Amino acid sequence: MAQDARDLLEARLRDHIRLSQRRPSFLGFLDESQCAACEDLLRRERGVQWLLWGGWPEGERKLLGLFPDYLEPEESLFPITPVTFTYRAGDKLTHRDFLGSFMALGVERDVIGDILVGEGRCVAFFRQEMAPYFLDNIRKIGRVGVKAEEGAKEPLPVRREFKELSGVVASQRLDCLVAFLCKTSREKAAGLITAGLVMRNHRESLSPSQRTEEGDVLSIRGHGKFQIDRLGPLTSKGRLSVLCRKYQ
Repeated sequence: MAQDARDLLEARLRDHIRLSQRRPSFLGFLDESQCAACEDLLRRERGVQWLLWGGWPEGERKLLGLFPDYLEPEESLFPITPVTFTYRAGDKLTHRDFLGSFMALGVERDVIGDILVGEGRCVAFFRQEMAPYFLDNIRKIGRVGVKAEEGAKEPLPVRREFKELSGVVASQRLDCLVAFLCKTSREKAAGLITAGLVMRNHRESLSPSQRTEEGDVLSIRGHGKFQIDRLGPLTSKGRLSVLCRKYQ
């Protein structure tokens, strides 16, 4: 995240912290990088009650809820409304199609959370105060007619598909994992890292020697987003076996 964007986010966060001394206050929806930045800032604050929630357990875009001392943070307190859009299963719509139609209404990006697109159905999460606007105004996505209803039934549409990647690396160093995932040399991988093109757990990582861990999410500009599922065991030649997933 650029420093000016980080400074603006910190200023907004401090405004919400002040407001939350009397009543709950909600910032966002925030993307994963913004969520990580807020978490880092809040760890330095004392006596602040907070929770991140996006409307469903695997949410990527989330609201940051800040709560006064007298109120325990709970997911049920978040002003998030899911809306289900149904359409003919034969009509192929994408996340980009839905986001484009939503933004065409002249709204800010931060009133829209995750958009989960499946066959003939899409579930989108909105700021509660804005949900009626989308319900009243979305009749088509592109040229495809849709029906909008408040709420969402389980199971939710599949969020993502993954491609499994397995192999061996020299160590848990970040440059080793980046080289493996990008199918390039460690020297070129180190160049990607020092150029600021690699995010580890949604935070910029500039050190090629940084140690990775199981569960880490790596975003490599121009190459995609990956999750490290397993590191180890060692092979007979002392190299480290790895199992990763690439977001499709």
